Formats: sequence, structure tokens, C-alpha cells
Amino acid sequence: MASPSHRRSRPERRRPRVSVVTVVAVAAVALVVSLVVAFRPDGGGEAGADGGAHAVEPVAGAGVSGSPTATGTTGAPSPKPSTASPSATAGRSATPAATPTGASGPAGGRSAAPAARTASGTAPAAGRIAPGTAYQGIATSYDVGDGDGACSYGPTSDVMTAAMNTADYETSKACGAYVLVRAAGGASITVRITNECPAPCEAGQLDLSRQAFAELAPLSAGRIPVTWSLLSPAVSDTISIRYKTGSSQYWCGIQAIGHRNPLARLEVRTSAGWTPLPRTEYNYFLSEQGTGCGGTLRLTDIYGERLTVEGIAVRPNAVQSTRVQFARH
Repeated sequence: MASPSHRRSRPERRRPRVSVVTVVAVAAVALVVSLVVAFRPDGGGEAGADGGAHAVEPVAGAGVSGSPTATGTTGAPSPKPSTASPSATAGRSATPAATPTGASGPAGGRSAAPAARTASGTAPAAGRIAPGTAYQGIATSYDVGDGDGACSYGPTSDVMTAAMNTADYETSKACGAYVLVRAAGGASITVRITNECPAPCEAGQLDLSRQAFAELAPLSAGRIPVTWSLLSPAVSDTISIRYKTGSSQYWCGIQAIGHRNPLARLEVRTSAGWTPLPRTEYNYFLSEQGTGCGGTLRLTDIYGERLTVEGIAVRPNAVQSTRVQFARH
């Protein structure tokens, strides 16, 4: 007799009966859901590659701006104009920087000649001594002798000169600057910086020629408080160029003389463009390898104005006129 199988027979599966009412209810619910999705304000999102709905994200840099909604949410507030104003003690007014040489106007042609600028404008290349600024200091006096000084201009009959303290001398950047000096009593004098006043001269101090000091106070006063500021005066002379003694095509020192405004930079033209030369404390710009010696020069004053000078040969210790001058400010 065969033994019964230990494997249990698989029971028959019964399918539940679904009533017509249930089917109709499910269909109604599905219809309502589809209508709700279809009429959402955002249109139901954007379908992704997987068939799901993804929120639309703004593209970076697209400039999407927020706007007020009914719930009160706002975007980023628009920037407010600055209420900051220049310091009352600085004495400067904001003016545009000087237009570089050869700049073109909106139509591609040369721009019209700029209007006259005032001395109160800021200077893009100004150092410690900036136009439109009054400096407090002390005035002393010294015997200028033949008029020569650290600026290496050489002997001169002009005695209305001064030596600038080392800090404001700024590696000869003050050389040639015209300065208006006022004493407490109201007297004033204009001097040209031709020398450096080392320690114990302090920042802000001017060591005037005895002749200039005497216009402000008796020489016996010794030291007097003064206020001084940079000038851009009317001058009849044009700028001159002098090559230092010993200069050649292999090494040269170049000096600018008679500039109306302080000189900020001297450059020489090379195959690679304009190359600035380093400035010495004795007011010469050096080309140690002879680069640009005898070639085209470019002078830039503290206001950013540029003057191109050609035809100046290497003639050591000879003063050669350029027939150009910086604009008055």
C-alpha cells in the first residue's frame, strides 16, 4: 500500500468578488484627484526622466526676482542709494579720473577735450601729498645756498623754495611740487619743493628758504605753525628732460624738470610696450640695462594725465625742452 505523500497539496486560491459600487467609488476618487492636479497653480510641476514630477528650479544667473505674494512674502529689497559723504576734514570732492591718452568717445572717435578740472579733485596717482587737502605742520628755515638740493635740479636763482620732510618727500615724489603755505596770522607764500628735510624734521614739516620764511614771520620766530596745500599753478615754461652724467645707450638716468604738477611715473617704450622706470631719492629714473635710453618717453602726473615725448637724445647733463606741459588743475 502506497504511503501517503508528506507534501501538502496547494489550496485553491479564491478571488474576492468586487461589487459594482466599489468600482464606481474608486473611479470617482481618481477623477477628483486628476482634476485637482490639473488645476494646481504651478501646473503640476515638470515631469522628469523617471516619470515623476520635479519642481522647476531657476537657472543660475537668469535674474529671477522675487515679487510680493498674497501671503506677504517678498523678494530681496532693492538697494538704497548710499548716504555716505566724504569726510569733512579730507577737503576732497569726488571727480572722475582723467581720461587716458587716446581714449575714444561713445561713437568710436576721439572724445571732446575735457573741461577744466579744479584743484579740489582727487588725484588717482597722488601719494602722501594729494590735491585739495590742507596739511597741518611746522615751518622752519634754512640757508638754501645756491639753490641746489636733494631733487638734483641744480643751482637756481629762485629762492622761494622749500625742503620737504622725509615722510612727505616720499622718495622724491614731492620734487617739483608747488605748495601754498599759510601762517596763523594770514600771511601766505608759494614755494617749490627742491630739497629733502631729514630727521629731526617730522611729517608735515616744511623747511623753507630764509627768504620764504621771512614772508610769513620774522626769522627770529624759529618755528611757526602753518597750513599748506598742493597747487597746480599757471607756469609759462614747458617740461624739460635731462639725462644724468654718465648716461649712454647701455645705462641711463632720466629726469623731468619744470613740470606743473608732481610727476607720478616715467616710462620708456620698448618692444613689449611701456616700461616704468624706478625712481631714486635724488629724483632720477634709472634704466640699469639701458632699456629705452634715447627712445620715446611717457610722463604721467598725479592726476593721471600722460604726455608722450619723442626726439630726446642721450646727451648727459644737457637740459632738453619737450614743448609740452601738464594741464592746470
